[in-house]
Amino acid sequence: PPPPLEPSPLPTFPEEGFTEKFLRKTRENPLVPLGCLCTVSVLVYGIVCFKKGNTRRSQLMMRARVIAQGCTFAALLGGMVATAIKSR
Repeated sequence: PPPPLEPSPLPTFPEEGFTEKFLRKTRENPLVPLGCLCTVSVLVYGIVCFKKGNTRRSQLMMRARVIAQGCTFAALLGGMVATAIKSR
């Protein structure tokens, strides 16, 4: 017989609120929230340096922000690949 045309149902967590979901996702891939925190910290420090007139340090922080974003994205992709491999 032909395969069904409906997509398989997604797993649901009926009793899971925002906090529980956030903690579960953080345990699954702890590098993503850490990377987000690092990116925001570097961004805020860069903006503070810009407002104080330290343009050289501000430019350095914006470049560091791009690197931190790249690392966060790599951690996100790595977590997705690990989850996909684990589910097989």
